[in-house]
Amino acid sequence: MGDKVATESFALSDRQRYRRKLQQCLAGLARLLAEERFDRPRNLMGLEIELNLVGGDGQPRMMNAEVLERIASHDFQTELGMFNLEVNIVPHRLGGRVLDQLAEELRAGLGYAHRKANEVGAGIVMIGILPTLEQADLVSGNLSDDHRYTLLNEQIIAARGEEFVLDIEGVEKLNCSSASIAPEAACTSVQLHLQVTPGRFAAVWNAAQAVASVQVAVGANAPFLFGKELWRESRPPLFQQATDTRPPELQAQGVRPRTWFGERWVTSAYDLFEENLRFFPALLPICDEEEDPLRVIDEGGVPSLHELVLHNGTVYRWNRPVYGVADGVPHLRVENRVLPAGPTVTDVVANAAFYYGLVRALAEEARPVWTRMPFETAAENFDTACRDGIDAELRWPRAGRNGGIATVPVVDLVRDELLPLAAAGLDAWNVAPADRDHYLGVIEERCKRRMNGASWQAETFHRAREAGLERDAALAATTRRYCELMHRGDPVHTWPVGFPGPGD
Repeated sequence: MGDKVATESFALSDRQRYRRKLQQCLAGLARLLAEERFDRPRNLMGLEIELNLVGGDGQPRMMNAEVLERIASHDFQTELGMFNLEVNIVPHRLGGRVLDQLAEELRAGLGYAHRKANEVGAGIVMIGILPTLEQADLVSGNLSDDHRYTLLNEQIIAARGEEFVLDIEGVEKLNCSSASIAPEAACTSVQLHLQVTPGRFAAVWNAAQAVASVQVAVGANAPFLFGKELWRESRPPLFQQATDTRPPELQAQGVRPRTWFGERWVTSAYDLFEENLRFFPALLPICDEEEDPLRVIDEGGVPSLHELVLHNGTVYRWNRPVYGVADGVPHLRVENRVLPAGPTVTDVVANAAFYYGLVRALAEEARPVWTRMPFETAAENFDTACRDGIDAELRWPRAGRNGGIATVPVVDLVRDELLPLAAAGLDAWNVAPADRDHYLGVIEERCKRRMNGASWQAETFHRAREAGLERDAALAATTRRYCELMHRGDPVHTWPVGFPGPGD
């Protein structure tokens, strides 16, 4: 949710000073790009996973402070809700057996965290939205004890000026309101980072935007919210509505939401940072009074661009541009925020393999997909994939110079066209064939069986209802079974639907 902040209130002059400083940062970014000051290619990828804390009854546990105290590792941090944690994996170089190595590190880290959580009556679960969350769980009193979350909540509420309305219609309809941004804490995701050079940034970002719908469709894992069965991936509409600074009048005027797919293909990273300044007012106008970014560049140094980075972190693009400095050298990353957490480590790494391979291959095509598909089609595909998950039908450019755009089931698109591209992309990263085949094979099997986290949750819930359980009991039983199978570790397409019988 961004860097730590320490302030109590903002004066009118703070926003004016911050706006000026943002413009200086943007000019500094343009200078760094023009002077080619950025890091050389290093093929680095990174991973963050947001987690939920649950009890043995499948209900959320509001105790991240106690769990983090027992984990005692800088790899684990707070997230927005008291039932959330986040784990950060150190950057890895793409190549060799990196995927198996990543999986082993995740299993070890999450296993340790789960054991420590067990000591205080909780457990770790990776899931897009915890099915047992109730509206009463997602209130400002259950925000994590961190001043940055309180301040962000206050500023978004002040910008909106009224309660947040959650209105999502899927299999069932949800309509309710919230006095805080706390419902956003229900959304737990996987964030995939890829460091890129400025010259490759636009191609990688455009490719990531084009395939965001496919990622969501095959990886959907959030069909429930507040007891209602909604979209197969309900995180995106929930995230947008729970952080929406626009009252209805501004929505009617076409003002852009802060959780945003975007509206065009780009030609450089600068395009995205400039849009963020042009379209979105500051939420946290906190200035670094000591750094003059242009003077730092004039003196041969590298500015932190503090204000630009802070502002960028309050615009929730599904593929976000990131500026960072490591070892005194600036770099750019594409942060892919599309995927839900879970279901298992194997599924998470398979999703990552599919993404990293696919964007590499698509970014290097002679006729890139984004030159053959309107941006509006990519945005429509994203909504369709969120609604329908692995059963979605997407509009995709056909092969050939005059192929046009056709509607195709996502499972056919993935198996016939995108998996071979992802395999070629992983080969280009020099990923070991054994890793490539194993993890892309998980994606292929999901498509063959039309089974991902969302479809498993929905089918298991309905089995529980048919067995006579009331709605809340069925959701809790589904959650407990999910947790059991998640910790066994077999990928979700192999999970038995429903509940074990006697002797199983």
